[in-house]
Order: sequence, then C-alpha cells, then structure tokens
Amino acid sequence: MHIEPGLVSPEKIVLSYATATAAIGYLTRLFWQELKERGLLSTTLRSLICAALVFCFFEVLPHHPIGVSEVHLILGSTLFLLFGPAAAGFGLSIGLLIQGLFFAPFDLPQYGMNVTTLLVPLFAMYALAGNVIDKNTAYVDLKYHQALRLSVTYQGGIVLWVGFWALYGQGLSADNIHSILTFGIAYMSVIIVEPLIDVGVLAFAKFAHAFKDTLFVGRRLYNAA
Repeated sequence: MHIEPGLVSPEKIVLSYATATAAIGYLTRLFWQELKERGLLSTTLRSLICAALVFCFFEVLPHHPIGVSEVHLILGSTLFLLFGPAAAGFGLSIGLLIQGLFFAPFDLPQYGMNVTTLLVPLFAMYALAGNVIDKNTAYVDLKYHQALRLSVTYQGGIVLWVGFWALYGQGLSADNIHSILTFGIAYMSVIIVEPLIDVGVLAFAKFAHAFKDTLFVGRRLYNAA
C-alpha cells in the first residue's frame, strides 16, 4: 500500500506529518501501557519480532503496483492477534522505516502517509476487537467470522486512507478515481487470504502450548481479558 512518489505534492505533504505524529503518539501510549503490564523484555522482544516480520512482508512476499499504490500482504491482523496492538504497531512503523532507509529511499518522503495508513486501521481494529470479542474469549478461540471482521476493518481502513491521500493529492479527475477504484478492488482481495491465514495461525498456536505465557506472544492470545 505504498503511496507512490509524486502522488502528493511537497506543499501538501505537510498534512502527513500531522497525521503521522498523532498516530505515533497514540502508539507510544499503547507501548507505554504494554511496558507497565508485560515489562520491558517481553514488549521489546515482541516488537522486534514484528518489525522483522513486517520487513519480510514488504520485501519478500509478492507485491504489485496497481492503480495509485501497491498491493501487499501485510498481515496486520495476524500480527495484532499474535503479538498485541503495541508490538504490531511498533513493527509496522519500524519495519516500514527500515525498508525506506536501506532499500527504498525514494519512499522516505511518503513515510508519514504510509505510516498513518498502516497504523490508524490497526487502532480501529484494536477498538473493534475490544467491542465484538467477548472478554472471556482468548484469541486462539476466535472463529473465522471474527477474524474476517478484523481483517475487513484493517484492510478496508488501508484502502480508505490510500484513497484519501490520492484524492488529496490529485483531486477528482476521472483517471485518479479510476486508479483508486482499481487499487481498492485489487487490495480488498487480500481479505480472501488473510482471515484464512489468521485462523490457521491461531489453530497452530492453540496446540502449541509451549508458547503459552511466554515473553514472545501477546497476553490475549491464550488468555481472557
């Protein structure tokens, strides 16, 4: 879902600095809360694991330019379910930054837009999970329809943000709207795959009891709220 260079002009891109600052500010709050609940070692380990995975998702998994952006299999809901919102958010923001610094420096000016596009849907998914998943349900016991709702929220949020940046940068021209729709339709196909991956990973985790109550996974993976 990388915002392509030139989609938003330099004089307009300042908005992305504000949205990214707000998103990272909220992530910092989640991270601090996680530090108090799980401690420095667990929080750091999970965050670094997520960052490494996100980097691999961007660099190793297939990704194709379509319309106004690229279609990636980011697996945001998978990271959230396994490692928690703070670690997932840290991984998304740092993994994206590492990719920009060392492999795609032309993406760095768009970092504010890209990190906003990744983090805000994560926060929306976190809020949804708190409202629709029973407090007595561990994530390993989620059903497919619940994983689907989380994935739709995350991936749909990404499509909305990419569409916003494209409209903000290029306006309401027919070509721009066509490119947005093309990207959105292609990107939402990820929803076919991601919930199946989530359910498969959770099923594996349910029987991999060695990971229960370890430093490497989020507390809700095996425990009720």
